Amino acid sequence: MAAAKKILVIVESPSKAKTIGKFLGSRYRVVASVGHVRDLPKSKLGIVLPEELKIEQEAFDPQYINIRGKGDLIKELKKEARNASKVYLATDPDREGEAISWHLAFLLGIPEDTPCRIVFNEITAKTVKEAVKNPRPIDLSLVDAQQARRVLDRLVGYQISPLLWRKISRGLSAGRVQSAALKIICDREKEIEAFVPEEFWTIEASFVKVKKFTARLTNFKGEKCEIKTKNDADAILACLEKGKYVVSSLEEKERLRKPAPPLTTSSMQQDAANKLNFSTRKTMMIAQQLYEGIEIRGMGTVGLVSYIRTDSVRISEEAREAAREYIGREIGEEYYGGTVYSNKKKDVQDAHEAIRPSNVEITPDQIKDLVSKDQYNLYNLIWQRFVASQMAPARLMGLSAEILNGDYGFKATGSKVLFDGFLKVILPAKSGDDDKWLPELKEGEELVPSDINGNQNFTQPPARFTEASLVKDLEEKEIGRPSTYAPIVATLMDRKYIKKEKKTLLPTKLGFTVIDMMTEYFKEIVDVGFTARMEEGLDDIETKGVRWKNIIEDYYGTLKAELERAYREMPVSEPTVELTGEECPECGKDLAIKHGRFGTFIACTGYPECKYTKPIVQTIDVKCPNCDGDIVVKRGSKGKIFYGCSNYPKCNQAYWDKPAGRMCPKCGGMLVEKKSKDGDLACSNKECNYKE
Repeated sequence: MAAAKKILVIVESPSKAKTIGKFLGSRYRVVASVGHVRDLPKSKLGIVLPEELKIEQEAFDPQYINIRGKGDLIKELKKEARNASKVYLATDPDREGEAISWHLAFLLGIPEDTPCRIVFNEITAKTVKEAVKNPRPIDLSLVDAQQARRVLDRLVGYQISPLLWRKISRGLSAGRVQSAALKIICDREKEIEAFVPEEFWTIEASFVKVKKFTARLTNFKGEKCEIKTKNDADAILACLEKGKYVVSSLEEKERLRKPAPPLTTSSMQQDAANKLNFSTRKTMMIAQQLYEGIEIRGMGTVGLVSYIRTDSVRISEEAREAAREYIGREIGEEYYGGTVYSNKKKDVQDAHEAIRPSNVEITPDQIKDLVSKDQYNLYNLIWQRFVASQMAPARLMGLSAEILNGDYGFKATGSKVLFDGFLKVILPAKSGDDDKWLPELKEGEELVPSDINGNQNFTQPPARFTEASLVKDLEEKEIGRPSTYAPIVATLMDRKYIKKEKKTLLPTKLGFTVIDMMTEYFKEIVDVGFTARMEEGLDDIETKGVRWKNIIEDYYGTLKAELERAYREMPVSEPTVELTGEECPECGKDLAIKHGRFGTFIACTGYPECKYTKPIVQTIDVKCPNCDGDIVVKRGSKGKIFYGCSNYPKCNQAYWDKPAGRMCPKCGGMLVEKKSKDGDLACSNKECNYKE
């Protein structure tokens, strides 16, 4: 008797396949496509331009091909589909996921209007099983929205980048969102460079009544008091010495401090950058792990959080009820607030919930010793923000005291927490909060200052962007989407257009050169307002059924005209050269830092006559265990980083993972950084299983 055919479920990643496979059981076969299976070719534009139309073609048709290296995988997927009783496509619940399913359906011969698509916002047994019961056809509006974005980005990137190679330097790139983001960073730097600080002074008086408190001079005869110079400050201080300080009014006012809504992709990236010092790229990598599922002792494979690419702050009624039960039982009924959050903009991603724990009952403390440190920290951030969002506001009492000295008015403020509310979870109230409350004062009471000072200050320039503040600015300007924020920053850094200094993003000379050229010849592409309007047009494809090629057609006319002008008029710029201060040992000319396919290196400025090069050696403060050499960062022939001895070829000691500089207490091998759920360090000796 032949075995019953199984139902095939296709997801993107092997880890997601593993998690879902455990939920669905033996009747199902769950496999991974490992991301996209079809895409535009890398070697050419891959889009039919209006001026190149042939018979049976339509302008802007994408010329998709099977991705190189995925031939065997595609054959295996086709075989699995033939042997299955039914095929479900369970890629991520967004535009990109819908497009992957559409391409899979094409390859596997599945009609796109059949109920072959299943989606779930979180990877739990309940939601996955429910999704399997409710398949739907592929959403072509979502697919078209993804195609439009892909084609538009390809038209910009593949047509402007070669121009930059020819006019400025090889290896450069331009992008629809990337270039607008670079302009934002460069414009901020120009503001900082042009900023002229202005002097101003503040005057504060300190008083002691049971405890010390401070009041600041705020007004003169009821008008705002602005002190520009030291002479002005000294004159005011002289007047104050002659007068008396009298409490003129006291005002107590209760106020509410409301919790923030649950996390979106953007706010998660900002919080993780500010509180955990995570890069946007690292945040999304760890979040993906939490979403797809982590093997936890005693719990099996668990998808800990809901889908991580979302603009929405909305949460489901089920999640709200789970939070209410948890807060009432574990924290107290009076702490439940149950705020319903709505989005400022009715955006297309509202089909997704905010980022939240899949199961609020799984607290961060429960998994602290079962997952990696990074996974714990990000889960803790998500869990706390979600629980706090459903809690009651904190109630604070504020006290404001007006103190007069003649015509000069001072103000002192204090506050104390009456009810901590959500602060109990996300920002525990400190024991010293009561110390911020002013001492008991009475109207008409005379105060004697213990100290009075004039302080010189200068206005400050705008702050440079951090990854967190750039993501916030991009979101506010409606440039890009949640899935693009991390790649934007990473691409700008990889291209050496910006660099990071003490957490801030600083444009390089190359970045300024590129953006100045782009601003001159491609005004609309780098224009923030135009880019935001373009995003809105792309959203209309999904939400209003706008034909996607119409959007591309409207844009392409402008792009083509700008390209033709740029090729005609853009001057060839002197390449940006970063000299090392050394002379070439072969010809005596200056050595400079160059940027190649696999990173930076040092080369002679006399190229191509002189081809001298040498690597930039990056040490990690770890000695080779086999000799007296240093372990340095290296790159293999395909660009992959590894760690090897500086005395190579005399010593061939090498590691794929970063050596920690400590030896294994079990076998004496080098410990390396693994950052797995079982620990942060592991022995490099394959025959030793030591971890810590």
